[in-house]
Amino acid sequence: MANSLTLIIFISILFCGSAAGNRAKLFPAKSHGSIAAVVPEDTDGICKSMVEKHNYVCEEHTVTTQDGYILSLQRIPVGRSGEFPGNRPPVLLQHGLLMDGITWLLLPPEQSLAFLLADNGYDVWLANTRGTKYSRGHISLSPYDPAYWDWSWDELVAYDLPATYKYVHVQTGQKLHYVGHSLGTLIALASFSKSQVLNMLRSAALLCPIAYVGQMTSPLARNSAQNFLAETLYRWGILEFDPRGESVIKFLKDICKRTGIDCTNLLTSFTGQNCCLNSSIVDVFLDHEPQSSSTKNMMHLSQMIREGTITMFNYNNKDENRKHYGQPTPPVYKMTNIPKHLPLFLSNGGADALSDVNDVQLLLDSLKDHDGDKLVIQYRADYAHADYVMGENAKQDVYEPLIAFFKLQ
Repeated sequence: MANSLTLIIFISILFCGSAAGNRAKLFPAKSHGSIAAVVPEDTDGICKSMVEKHNYVCEEHTVTTQDGYILSLQRIPVGRSGEFPGNRPPVLLQHGLLMDGITWLLLPPEQSLAFLLADNGYDVWLANTRGTKYSRGHISLSPYDPAYWDWSWDELVAYDLPATYKYVHVQTGQKLHYVGHSLGTLIALASFSKSQVLNMLRSAALLCPIAYVGQMTSPLARNSAQNFLAETLYRWGILEFDPRGESVIKFLKDICKRTGIDCTNLLTSFTGQNCCLNSSIVDVFLDHEPQSSSTKNMMHLSQMIREGTITMFNYNNKDENRKHYGQPTPPVYKMTNIPKHLPLFLSNGGADALSDVNDVQLLLDSLKDHDGDKLVIQYRADYAHADYVMGENAKQDVYEPLIAFFKLQ
């Protein structure tokens, strides 16, 4: 019953939300053609809405990818004490699927990873992938143009991640540390396997590492994949996967305010049983998340769930695959190609239904020859997917060990 209710809520958000929102989701078969680049709908930005109110310095930056997407970056150059920036090591924080840079700011300042890093002497940068609220610009396309949404996480590996790495590297003149959560770990691992960005990298911390997802236990994600939900939406012309609508978000928040209802349970069928969420965090979450992705990206992830593979997007047509890849099947991202000397911190949870322990073990098997002093593995038996970015005790359980790891690199 709980799983059915969650699926109903999910479908309501997807379809009712699309109707209620202020962005078009249905596209005709033909493109509108190239039109002027757009700017984010909300001009306040993450700095003003989430950082400066806590008395931290914050800068808004943009970077343009090689394929024309204009991405938003936020920089917290110093801690709350406001000391001179000096030679602070840069850290790039990359959010997961259906999230944005606010991921790292949902908790109170004394518990949020972004603020903790700034207070511990790091130059903090928040990434926002294409299609999210503050990264909807493009040099020639609009989000109303079907071509704007013609991408999967392959393009995040090929374009978004290198562009943000290079920008931070140039701005700071230093190699950077990286923190990824969920999809943010997948694009990093894929990039490392292709020897991208390594010349600009000091170390990487991967929370809820995703490489293989064939054994994922999330009922909502698995059922959506097995029932080809994303493929159905794509055939219907819904190219923006937008799980957010003002009327539905308001409805959910009203439900969460009722006595006796613990809205952290709304996340359970998707993320697994989170151990450590304060019920009030869901209201904060719904103020800002979830965010849009492309339906093609959801199709790509669904392929991975069904097939248990980590390959580039499969067009399910030999001729189309040859057109894109020069071969009848999509190329594999080989985790065994990740350099053995790259300092890695991996943390996964025993209750995580998205980054399942069996799938994580497949990744660890690929890293079995990694230099022993370059690989730190942390396992939290009680943690699920959302605990890593919203858990009230994540500071002492995960973030403090992560920062200690960075200080050794």
